[in-house]
Amino acid sequence: MENKDTSRRGFLRKAVMAGAAAVAVPSVLQAGESAGPRLKPGETGPFRLKYAPGFGMFRNLIGNNDPVDHIKFCYDQGFRAVFDNGLMGRPVEEQEKIASELARLGMELGPFVLYADFGVTSFVVKDEEKRKMLIDLMHKGVETARRTNAKWALVVPGHYDEVLHRDFQTANVIDNLRYCAEIFEPAGLTMVLEPLNTLNDHPGLFLTGVPQTYLICRAVNSPAIKMVNDLYHQQISEGNLIPNIEAAYSEIGAFHLGDNPGRKEPTSGEINYKNIFKYLYNKGYNGTLCMEHGKALPGKEGEERVIAAYRECDDF
Repeated sequence: MENKDTSRRGFLRKAVMAGAAAVAVPSVLQAGESAGPRLKPGETGPFRLKYAPGFGMFRNLIGNNDPVDHIKFCYDQGFRAVFDNGLMGRPVEEQEKIASELARLGMELGPFVLYADFGVTSFVVKDEEKRKMLIDLMHKGVETARRTNAKWALVVPGHYDEVLHRDFQTANVIDNLRYCAEIFEPAGLTMVLEPLNTLNDHPGLFLTGVPQTYLICRAVNSPAIKMVNDLYHQQISEGNLIPNIEAAYSEIGAFHLGDNPGRKEPTSGEINYKNIFKYLYNKGYNGTLCMEHGKALPGKEGEERVIAAYRECDDF
């Protein structure tokens, strides 16, 4: 039989361990409990954060692929942002229609893809011809941004060089980005660099992690060079999502969303998006969170489930 002394020591040990565990929880998860009133069931008011569906996300519910109809539908569902990776490839007239409808409804446009050639070395090398190609492309990105009122353009710095030391490659990326910043800063456009996972989706890329991208952004030291934190990719590459957001927050310009495994909507995998959204809300984050993911279910049912998943995760 256990004596009273042993029992008391066991109780005290458990209490101390519980207290230590409470202290160990990142304070960022406890900040700001005043998130405001929750919506009642069935209400479709604005979401608390600017979740941004991609064009085509709700094509079955809308009945077509018209981007203006997509914008209207998203607004009615409570979304206050959209994104379009392929914006640069759209006809000028269509770009202008998109910009006009977004302005009418007071919605934001998330980052469009400016450069993402996964198969070549570009930013990582010191090459005048490739630098000229990048500079010309930056000017085209500025033109697109002016037509569409876009604030962010996404860049993937390409493949790593298999024969050049990574530190030299990092220095070359920083130098090339400084040339880009000289073009973006006067235009008020921000480049967001995207690190991608090499374990599952994109082997061979140079930029893979949040700390690596943070270092490069700080070294370039320009308000025109930030990062997009794709939480799907970073869950695969490094995890530790909220502490890494906290550490790199000053250099994050936008987020991409997608659960893991599967890269579908929140609640379909292992990422606790409700906690992440609560953290970002309490940080005062006011940028876009691009819904760059698929749907766990097909057809209209899958699209309805996407909206419901964001309502669930936005209810913090």
